Amino acid sequence: MSRGSAATAPSPAPMAPAVAPVTAAAFRRSFPMLERTVHLASCSLGARSDAVDEALERMQEAVAAHGAPWARFEEEIEEARQRFAALIGAGPDQIAILPNASIGAYQVVSTLSLETRVDIVTTVEEFPSVAHVWLAQQPRGARVIFTGDQGTGRIRPADYLAAMGDGTALVSVPMSTYQFAERPAVAEIVEAGRAAGALTFVDAYQAVGVMPVDVADIGCDYLVAGTMKYLAGLPGLAFLYARSGLMGDQDPQLTGWFGRVEPMAFNPLRLDFPAIARRFETGTPAVSAVYAANAALDLFRDVDLADVRRHISALTDRTARTLVAQGERVRKAETPELQGAHLGLYDADPRALAGWLAGQGIAVSPRGPVVRLSFHYYNSTDDVEALCQAMREFRALTGPALSVPLPKVRPAA
Repeated sequence: MSRGSAATAPSPAPMAPAVAPVTAAAFRRSFPMLERTVHLASCSLGARSDAVDEALERMQEAVAAHGAPWARFEEEIEEARQRFAALIGAGPDQIAILPNASIGAYQVVSTLSLETRVDIVTTVEEFPSVAHVWLAQQPRGARVIFTGDQGTGRIRPADYLAAMGDGTALVSVPMSTYQFAERPAVAEIVEAGRAAGALTFVDAYQAVGVMPVDVADIGCDYLVAGTMKYLAGLPGLAFLYARSGLMGDQDPQLTGWFGRVEPMAFNPLRLDFPAIARRFETGTPAVSAVYAANAALDLFRDVDLADVRRHISALTDRTARTLVAQGERVRKAETPELQGAHLGLYDADPRALAGWLAGQGIAVSPRGPVVRLSFHYYNSTDDVEALCQAMREFRALTGPALSVPLPKVRPAA
């Protein structure tokens, strides 16, 4: 197969009739745990909803009642495919269901022969799990080019452009970075990659659920995301969007019975691949995570993601301004448009700070030199006030934030 043999993309899944969008307050009520916990760790693991709990109970009841309800499990898998497709403006045939984003990245790069085109252009801000998949292709002849300067948190299209050429096979870019939540000009980078004749891969794990994501607007060939963060599901499930099932130079190198033209044929002697995204699938998905994903995705059905983005932007701005006024060092983007759904709070010992906040009922996520403070539609100004008050108490115990060593890159105020 060649890049030029890509089939016409299927039409997006039909959207449900327009209804009044769900408000932030109504969305929050679906997460009873927030009555006792300030959850600012959605960039790591989303809050638990009552809908997910009910879905897991339904799964257990189905097993108790029927023993092996595989027909119902298959329906849940297809429902998850359709719901995620609708969320990103894709068609169900453009979605593969996989265990995690790393498998999605591997499935994509495994279709590249890496003969005449050998360069994989990425960024130093790539999530390590994805970057490691690219680096693991070096024995096959890949040359991995990392753009940008580590520690800045910034991704510049010009750096990508300078690294692309006739030898570029794949261009990889995150939609929002995992450590500092910078939002690069993804569509611009994707357009440049495709103009160079390369395939394009977007990691949207830190974006889906907290901002509009439309694959038609992005223009990418592949996009990967999972359910356990801002989609408020469970670990164990990821989605791979493939613009066409017939891109790349060869079939995926990792496979399983779900990746067959007719999985239910149970033919061990025939290895065939459908001409749709399902060709990237492997074995049986984690069914409990599928049930949870359907329940969580259903919460987003009537949510206006543009309003989610505005709500989160207001919370991140309020948090940054208050913490800076208290003497904290906060890493945020240069402009609100470039800011994702979390902030980085610098501390000499981020893990210790995260542990202390957990003792105060505030969940955060340490990464490198910062504690990540992530926000969702279910967060409120009360959460911001609780965090800022806790930080005042913490500094009263440990000393002022000014005693924290300056990072190599000066954070924005």
